[in-house]
Amino acid sequence: MDRKLMIHFGELITKGKNRKNFVKQLEDNIKHALKSFNVTYDVSHDHIYISFLDKEKDAIISRLQDVSGIHAISEILVIDNKLETLQQVALEIAKDEKKKTFKIETRRLYKQYPLVSDVINRQIARVILQNTNMKVDVHNPELLLKIQIYEKEAFIFYKTYSGSGGYPLGVGAKSLLLLSGGIDSPVAAYHMLRRGMKLECIHFAAPPYTSQAVIDKLKELLSVLNKYQPQIKLHIIPFTKIQEAIYKEVPEPYCITIMRRAMFKIATKVARQIKARALVTGESLGQVASQTLESIDVINEVTNIPIIRPLATVDKIDIIKTAMHIGTYEISIIPYEDCCTIFTPRNPTTRPKLENCLEYEARIVNLDEMIDISVKEREIIIVKEQEESKFF
Repeated sequence: MDRKLMIHFGELITKGKNRKNFVKQLEDNIKHALKSFNVTYDVSHDHIYISFLDKEKDAIISRLQDVSGIHAISEILVIDNKLETLQQVALEIAKDEKKKTFKIETRRLYKQYPLVSDVINRQIARVILQNTNMKVDVHNPELLLKIQIYEKEAFIFYKTYSGSGGYPLGVGAKSLLLLSGGIDSPVAAYHMLRRGMKLECIHFAAPPYTSQAVIDKLKELLSVLNKYQPQIKLHIIPFTKIQEAIYKEVPEPYCITIMRRAMFKIATKVARQIKARALVTGESLGQVASQTLESIDVINEVTNIPIIRPLATVDKIDIIKTAMHIGTYEISIIPYEDCCTIFTPRNPTTRPKLENCLEYEARIVNLDEMIDISVKEREIIIVKEQEESKFF
């Protein structure tokens, strides 16, 4: 008898001719995630099988649940396919699990096996009923034993754990995430990573109004997201001069709108340099003044690069639940101000007009030059697996 973990692919089964490329990427990602464990692999068209040491099982499953592209992880026993062996092993599992109800589901993948599935189900159930106090429940069993019969062996499934789903990291193009220190943008990052997109991040710093503590907070957030992408590059934009110029020359209700337009201009330039195919934000429709459709329309006008807003229709309560699930919430609520909160206007416009934006931007001397300088003088930090490298 051999214990293994079976990896279920989920959405990958829909990929047709590209499926093998997705599976190969998932295999590489799993091997990277489990590089510190004593495991071996067997890859087939439909599943990846992992052999492991019993003492490492729980840690391995926990790590696999953070690997995007995995729909589910099943514990399986690989045994010979004789009926007597199936009955014996199923009974041992039933006794160990100590449940009240059970169900047997058998699939004969080897059609020449002498017994049909229904007969196998009944023969195994008979042994469990005779030797335990358990009862059969075909609708909602506490213990579901799934059996697959092959030509020379059989698999028994008795525990299945949910995975992250989505696609393997690396099968999609690179995107650039606008990262604040708040709750939303790390959750947006998580959703993108689950779709196989690699991310770099950009943050707008405004010292001395914002402090180094904000950058430390961002690095801590990214270290959590390293569970899903082992290395993440953070571009820190010096934004103070631009922000001061905006608040000096622009009427207060339009300051946030003009500031966001400047951010998107900068992000677009950085995205082009790093060959990112899209910008990503944590915006949710109507959550704040800059996230009404009217504001989004005016802000989008400064760029022709695709902008993805994975949280656009997600309730704040659900965003918080996801933040708690992935482990970023407690970090995100640490009260350090970023450049979006230090000069919050009392009455920001929710329906800005493009012609007004263009007029106010024309008042700011050398705005385009300041944007180019901020891109050139940005600081880059790489956060990876509890380590960081820094260069300029």
